[in-house]
Amino acid sequence: MSPSAQRIAPWPLLAGLLLAGALMMLLGVAVGSTGFAFTWLHDDAMAQQILWQIRLPRSLGAWLAGALLGLAGAITQGLFRNPLADPYLLGSAAGARLGVAITLALFGGSPQSLQWLERLGLTGAAFCGTLLGVSLALMMARGVEHTLRLLLAGVVVGVVLGAITDLITLATPDIMRTMAAFVLGTTGFLGWNSVALMAAVLLISLAVALGGSQALDALTLGEATAQSLGVRLSLVRMALIAAFALATGTAVAQTGMIAFVGLVAPHLVRNLCPAPHGKLLLLSACAGGLLLLSADILSRWILAPQELPVGVITAILGGGYLLRLMHRQRSRRAA
Repeated sequence: MSPSAQRIAPWPLLAGLLLAGALMMLLGVAVGSTGFAFTWLHDDAMAQQILWQIRLPRSLGAWLAGALLGLAGAITQGLFRNPLADPYLLGSAAGARLGVAITLALFGGSPQSLQWLERLGLTGAAFCGTLLGVSLALMMARGVEHTLRLLLAGVVVGVVLGAITDLITLATPDIMRTMAAFVLGTTGFLGWNSVALMAAVLLISLAVALGGSQALDALTLGEATAQSLGVRLSLVRMALIAAFALATGTAVAQTGMIAFVGLVAPHLVRNLCPAPHGKLLLLSACAGGLLLLSADILSRWILAPQELPVGVITAILGGGYLLRLMHRQRSRRAA
């Protein structure tokens, strides 16, 4: 089958992704620590509580977190004109790790600190760390005018903040287990508050991204061409960086550092449906949601009643997909 025969029009693909997401949502509320259990068919209070307070918000939250990462990945790849760019650029992930490490090291021991953590949570710490990482990258790059300088600044900030995090973790070994869970990613703590927050952030980030979609289309032709078309590059870059930083920070704060979703989702969409960024952004968000929700269900089912970290599943599936993509491209060049 030729590559052109595999293309799908944008709106049928969007409908398919949404339908698949709805079916996976039904499957998600049926999969628990004991295997498959259709709790909505039971009338007892315990089953209903499991459904409405644990499985449904977890499944919705997993889809929303994946949608945020998929959207952030599409923005990042379009903004930097690099198909290998992911949402964890510009020090966002390293900053989130640092925020969590500092919070655990300072407040993770005494009963008073546990009350403080319960009230504020690691979510706020991770989000503040994300803002810190992105802000440092912007300061080092002296703004958003130079893409290469911004990328290099993000790499430097990520390395430095990662080293500081490792030093804090080594100095306070009690936090290693919690840090490992954060780095591997988990959806086990998602509740209705997380769902509401991520839904609001997804709407805001998607609105900003769609507003800059035409500028992203112009950027594919080069910065000089985009400027000649009247695109205000500095303003567009700042708005889009704010959108993907907000989306990434929110997802990371709620679920930890889940790998490959933001990188793979835009790739899948481009392979199935090459489209302008206005459609690509929306499709990438839906694809990211479907990917993370599917990985979450697998993480609960494979070793039930134990759970695998969902980041392990996404890393295996995402890495396998990218290896297959590289092999296929090499085969095409050889042909």
